[in-house]
Amino acid sequence: QVQLVESGGGLVQAGGSLMLSCAASGRPLASYVMGWFRQTPGKERDFVAAISGSTGRTYYNEDVKGRFTISRDNAKNSVYLQMNSLEPDDTAVYYCAAVSSARAPTRALIYDYWGQGTQVTVSS
Repeated sequence: QVQLVESGGGLVQAGGSLMLSCAASGRPLASYVMGWFRQTPGKERDFVAAISGSTGRTYYNEDVKGRFTISRDNAKNSVYLQMNSLEPDDTAVYYCAAVSSARAPTRALIYDYWGQGTQVTVSS
């Protein structure tokens, strides 16, 4: 069983930065696609970024492209999301997710494993 634990969320002013971490346990996830999603109350879980296991190819939501960077450290079985130039609209609970393979890593439904989420609040 895979467990994902996010950390690094918090309160930050607009224009600031945060780095989220997701630590995986249960099995090596080096070959897995890892994704970050976010959700606000009453809304669907939205894709933020993903990184493939085999090639390290990255995918981004257009709203965060150029501001957020996803990366992974397979030796630590972890994935990260560096968030810069944060805006109040980035406020959400951020979730880490994993799936063994994916043609369309932007869709939340395809992911098999999810973390509990970490709150990110950006004040104006």
